Amino acid sequence: MSERDLIVSNLDVCWTSVVEFLSTLENSQWETQSLCPEWTIRGVAAHMVSVEQALSNWLPSGLDTPPPFEKVEGYFEAAMQLPEAELVEHMQQTFDIRRQNLSETTQEDFANPSVTPIGPATYGRFMAVREFDFWMHERDCRIPLGIATDNGGPAAEMALNEVHLSIGYIAGKKIGLTAGQSIHFDITGSVERDIYVRVEERAIECEAIDTPTTTLHLDSMAFMNQACGRIDPEVPIAEGSIRWSGDEELGAHAARNLRFTM
Repeated sequence: MSERDLIVSNLDVCWTSVVEFLSTLENSQWETQSLCPEWTIRGVAAHMVSVEQALSNWLPSGLDTPPPFEKVEGYFEAAMQLPEAELVEHMQQTFDIRRQNLSETTQEDFANPSVTPIGPATYGRFMAVREFDFWMHERDCRIPLGIATDNGGPAAEMALNEVHLSIGYIAGKKIGLTAGQSIHFDITGSVERDIYVRVEERAIECEAIDTPTTTLHLDSMAFMNQACGRIDPEVPIAEGSIRWSGDEELGAHAARNLRFTM
């Protein structure tokens, strides 16, 4: 499967899952505080659909054709006023337009330069960021309601990739590894991954290290929640879904300083 096809497939999975989940909620559940401080579950839903509405029928030809983000605020406010059933239907209709848009793209379209929320990149990378956003936001809503879901599979792998791509920044700037130090992220659970970072002139991902300075043992969902600043780190530490071995002080510090986005 090409990179384009994988991104399109994972976005479709996320869109389908979000609509199915929201369609099962009772009216009172929509006003539950999500893991995003600024939004209830209704707010998260309005955010998700308003961005996709702004991106509908848009395709960059280069960095001089940025996404029309100026439309998002108005779309968001309008979505917030919709009754729950109408909001879900609005999401379904918007995602269907986006599905049609993406079905008409090529690998070349996905390689086009594009303005994105993470800076200049490609349209394909932008769509991967959108997949990450949807995957996390569904869990921002499910977790406060205590409604479990499958946190594994290709969509989860792609979402975790977005954090993985910033692992040098997390280790060097957020954790603050110094010259000569190294860390192993031992990620298990629904998604399994071993990531190693060492510091020479700067923190960089590297091949496996036999004796890293410290190792963080993390459940994959706990890792994502910490990287995205969703939950107080003391909670997964107390639950045992984040542990460490090796240098005790560095491990304890690293476990509490994984956040790089919100």
